[in-house]
Amino acid sequence: MSDPTSTHPRPGASNTAIAILVVVALLVGVAGSLAIRTPGSVVTTASDGEVVLEPIRWQVPVAFPTTLPALGDNIVWVAEQAKLASGGMTELEVFEPGKLVPPLEITGAVRDRKVDAGYTWVGYDQGFIPSAPLFSAVPFGMEPWEYTAWWYEGGGAELAAEVYHPHRVHPILCGITGPETAGWFIRQIETLDDLDGLKIRFAGLGGRVLQELGASVTLLPSGEIFPALERAAIDATEFSMPAIDQLLGFDKIVKNNYFPGWHQTFTAFHLIVNLDVWSELRAGSQASVETACTAGVMRSLSHGEALQGPVIAEFPEKGVTARRLPEALLREIQAVTDEVLAAEAERDPLFRKVYESQQAFSAHYELWKQLGYLPRDF
Repeated sequence: MSDPTSTHPRPGASNTAIAILVVVALLVGVAGSLAIRTPGSVVTTASDGEVVLEPIRWQVPVAFPTTLPALGDNIVWVAEQAKLASGGMTELEVFEPGKLVPPLEITGAVRDRKVDAGYTWVGYDQGFIPSAPLFSAVPFGMEPWEYTAWWYEGGGAELAAEVYHPHRVHPILCGITGPETAGWFIRQIETLDDLDGLKIRFAGLGGRVLQELGASVTLLPSGEIFPALERAAIDATEFSMPAIDQLLGFDKIVKNNYFPGWHQTFTAFHLIVNLDVWSELRAGSQASVETACTAGVMRSLSHGEALQGPVIAEFPEKGVTARRLPEALLREIQAVTDEVLAAEAERDPLFRKVYESQQAFSAHYELWKQLGYLPRDF
């Protein structure tokens, strides 16, 4: 029997001790190079300790009520997915329109770092960034999937950065929907004369076109449109797709809903981040935001496309008539649109650069679209 107090090792004990020492050494090495992943912690790489993911806690004012499908609720979905996918490291706290920032002033607030980020339609920035509407909606422009192809693969994202970075804002495509309706009108529209003198709520470059055609154009946030129609302060309005417009109550007052949405063949939404805030993030943290937004693009497009048919099917019950703008009228509006866009390009070099990029991309895309897809009247 061996003596338990003996300093001589038992047979085989030396091998066991060596194994234990090796395991301990490995654990110490790993612990020294990796941080424990807990919500709110900093994750480091095993090689040189460089931080690749840090907590993001942003207050995000939005331009549209989150009760509006595809248009407003998309950022809520994006925020939820970003938090889940990052294990709680990325938190975007969404604030309804006007709670932190007026809905038309989000970009200015992000620029001045009153808030770290915002979710908006950058067409509202037209007053101080002339090329901004090209990133949000273009009359007689691209279809949604064509726009996303240009953004991700045709240099769109890089051009948006070139336009917005001087304003200390970094734009990230974060949502998109299909075409809007051409608007809700008190009276029928048959010729250009019917637009002359019309009091209408309109946004973006389409509004500039209608001004050229003699309409009196005003820009109102979503919550102010119904009261303006009710008071007859405006004769007509556009805002979004039928499923969204009905939630705002337009069909209770106006009974002529016109198609197609020539002024917004796509509607893109962006998460805009203060450039200093964005630049301070490591690549892993930036990727967590970008990935969530990319998912939001597909999700919002799918959501919006799924909702419109059933709403239009109920128009007769509500006394609403879905009407098509005459093709001859559309051609006349398109001719004026070309003049407006050419004039904007002449005034602003960045507008010209972005517009020419879109035109060149569309020319090549058209070759694929005409051959690859079934004819519209098939």
